[in-house]
Formats: sequence, structure tokens, C-alpha cells
Amino acid sequence: MSDEQARPTGTGPSRQEGTAPPGQNGTPDPDATSVLPTGRPSAPPRSTRPSGAGHTRTAGMWVGLVLSAIVLLFLLVFILQNLDPVRIYFLGAAGTLPTGVALLLAAIAGVLLVAIPGTARIVQLRRAARKGRRAP
Repeated sequence: MSDEQARPTGTGPSRQEGTAPPGQNGTPDPDATSVLPTGRPSAPPRSTRPSGAGHTRTAGMWVGLVLSAIVLLFLLVFILQNLDPVRIYFLGAAGTLPTGVALLLAAIAGVLLVAIPGTARIVQLRRAARKGRRAP
């Protein structure tokens, strides 16, 4: 076995003689972040992508819109496949609804049971944060 073939196992590819890992022979490592005198790492180098590329709020809005349309399509299919009437009783009221519509209304009620207290808590935390900023 020659010297070129001998390589310790588990350490990855061998380096040729005279070459050092990036950052050890005076060349900066493009993936490394520097450390500021305070001991905190500095920001990583900026991306070389064009300024127009990347994630924007508009792109996120379109992705959300497309996903919402797909979910609504699935809900429509679900409702159309579950049109058998079912008798519903709620607080003394009685009525007949298609099964899919009844389940959809129950799901909406469940979402509201989570969203209303969640929204109230967010408002409460925002008020507390504003008061904390005003205090000297």
C-alpha cells in the first residue's frame, strides 16, 4: 500500500501535502463567522444572491393564498361527499343539516374556542410590553 492510499478511516478525504484547511494558511474561511471583541460572533457573510431573489412578504402571501385555495377545495369535496342529512340538537334548538356542513360548523366552533382566548392573551401581552417600554 502506497502513502497516497493510506488514509485513516472516518476522517473524510485526505488533503494533499502542503494544503491546510481554510482559515489556517492566511486565507479566510468563507463559511466561518468572526468573533467580536465582546465574545459574540459577528453576522455571517451576506448571500451572493441578487437582491430581487429570496423570500418576500408578497411571495409568502401568494403561497398562503394557494394553500388556502387547496384547503377550501378539499373542504368543498368533503361537504359534497357527505350530503346525507343529520338531525342536530343544540340548546333546545333542533334542525337538519348535511353531515359535511354540520362537521364544518363544529370545526369552526372549535377554532373559535382556541382563537378568541389566544387573541385576548396576545392583546394582554402587547399592553404589558408597551407599559414596560414606557417605564424609566
